[in-house]
Amino acid sequence: MKHGFIKLAAAVPEISVAAPEKNEQEILRCIQEAAEKGVHVLCFPELSLTGCTCGDLFLTDALLDSAEKALFRLVEASTAWDILVFVGVPLRRSDKLYNCAVGFSGGKIWGIVPKVCLSAADRRYFAPGEDGRIFLDGKDYCFGDYLFTCTNQPALSVGCMIGTEWESADSRLRRITASGATVAVCLGGSPEIVGKEGYRRSLAAAQSGMHTCAIVYSGAGEGESTTDYVFSGHSLIASGGVIITEKRPFTEEKLLCGVVDICHLCHDRRKNAGAENERSAIAVPGVVTFPFPYGETDLTGVLAKRPFIPEKAEDMRDVCSRILEIQARGLAKRLRASHAKGAVVALSGGLDSTLALIVTVRAMDILARGHEEILSVTMPCFGTTNRTRSNAEELAAELGTSFRCIDIKEAVDLHFRDIGHDAEDHSVVYENAQARERTQIIMDIANRDGSLVIGTGDLSELALGWATYNGDHMSNYGVNGGVPKTLIRYVVSYYADICEEGGKTRLAQVLRDILDTPVSPELLPPKDGDIAQRTEDIVGPYDLHDFFLYHLVRWGETPEKIYREAKAAFAGEFADDVIEKWLRTFLRRFYTQQFKRSALPDGPKVGSVGFSPRGDWQMPSDAVPEDVHLG
Repeated sequence: MKHGFIKLAAAVPEISVAAPEKNEQEILRCIQEAAEKGVHVLCFPELSLTGCTCGDLFLTDALLDSAEKALFRLVEASTAWDILVFVGVPLRRSDKLYNCAVGFSGGKIWGIVPKVCLSAADRRYFAPGEDGRIFLDGKDYCFGDYLFTCTNQPALSVGCMIGTEWESADSRLRRITASGATVAVCLGGSPEIVGKEGYRRSLAAAQSGMHTCAIVYSGAGEGESTTDYVFSGHSLIASGGVIITEKRPFTEEKLLCGVVDICHLCHDRRKNAGAENERSAIAVPGVVTFPFPYGETDLTGVLAKRPFIPEKAEDMRDVCSRILEIQARGLAKRLRASHAKGAVVALSGGLDSTLALIVTVRAMDILARGHEEILSVTMPCFGTTNRTRSNAEELAAELGTSFRCIDIKEAVDLHFRDIGHDAEDHSVVYENAQARERTQIIMDIANRDGSLVIGTGDLSELALGWATYNGDHMSNYGVNGGVPKTLIRYVVSYYADICEEGGKTRLAQVLRDILDTPVSPELLPPKDGDIAQRTEDIVGPYDLHDFFLYHLVRWGETPEKIYREAKAAFAGEFADDVIEKWLRTFLRRFYTQQFKRSALPDGPKVGSVGFSPRGDWQMPSDAVPEDVHLG
């Protein structure tokens, strides 16, 4: 539970219809397994103690008495485990019978939630739920629409639904999440029919996204299959619009587990101003509280190393295609609106400028304009290697753009003399003078030709401030500003594949050689003809920095939490002290370099993280970071 990580589970026991004692033992085995796996909240299917297909047996005292006794034995056994468990059971209250979900842990029943939205079949046996108290075994309990809120982790607030109560537009899910529930458990009992699996999956993703919550759906298993219906045990865990994990229909597993970060859900709710209006418009259900030990959830295999990269390989091409299209469409609109006669790209032979040129070529195609209206300019200086210079020339030729090579060594040397800088002093002045000279040249060429300068800097560089202020930091339109470094590699690789599939073999070869070239600004003289200045040796691995960037900016997490997550995600790849070193570097640079992000040119937003000072990220340039405590 530390840092908001909650392990949720949906259980699908092998139910025996109308046999509560047998079902009790099967449910106990599932709870035991869940405890061994560190589960915090466990959901069973609808009427799991009796089976939901008992028919008129629901009207017999023998079944109902047996179910109540089995329930209290389960509750007593729960003293051994710290799990909030929800089981389904039919319960009598005065002269009515209710289809209920009972929430218990640590040997105590915290609340009983009756089903409210009844189907025609339900109404034969059950009354619709209402709020009040219920007396069972000489004690009274909360009865009605309650939230189960953890006393030592208030962000964990669990609401309960039964059957199809989450499916309507004005659903019970809407009410409980508007009242503060971050987790919604659904005790499902629907039979399987063709198309139902996809419907549930789509519904879970859509509803968890719409209501900014986690949903645990536990479907009745094959043991319920009787007479006219077949049950599949289809179960799901979704959070924030994404299916976290799924038990497919008719599979054997009895326990589906998934870890969600409820702090992420709270973070997004705070950002959504409309949520408060909705909360005030809907009646708040009752709240019961329960305790949990405050321990650490095992994060092994939970967190993606590269959060900007799609988890499924089959989604990669679609993502890369969409990124290119967003970038190109944004640039095409700017070229059209500004009546630009062309575009100028400073082409270094590195990844960022390669993607910028690819985007510019695509924008010209959208505008039905020739590639020769793009001027690719390479500007070799003290650190330029033959490899990058050659790749820049070939790339421009293969894409059919105009090309110029302007050697800036003499101009930079003259500038050093003008400002009294020793050319043997390879300090930041030595590096930044080259970057600013390049920007001056392409800006002046663009002015002369009525063109736009296309920016090449990416999202990761902006986070680190790895750009020369008023040098490569500046352009007329920055096409890469929304794309992190780790993702740029995939986009360029995707484009290389497209080129190869289209018969452009040489272009694909050049792109792949660029992908294999170490990331470098090439501002220091080469060593034995090879790149001397490798960015990742200086600022750290981009895999780590993009991980830090995502968790800080997307979710607003603390350094301590990010450090814990990174250790889990990169276990076996980076030592803990290495992660700590680069996290401290990232945080220091992120705070001190905001002044560069405050003066960014326009550029298209591509994903959930952006740094446009006009809406995406607004931060004072003089903010002072607190001392970093990593736990």
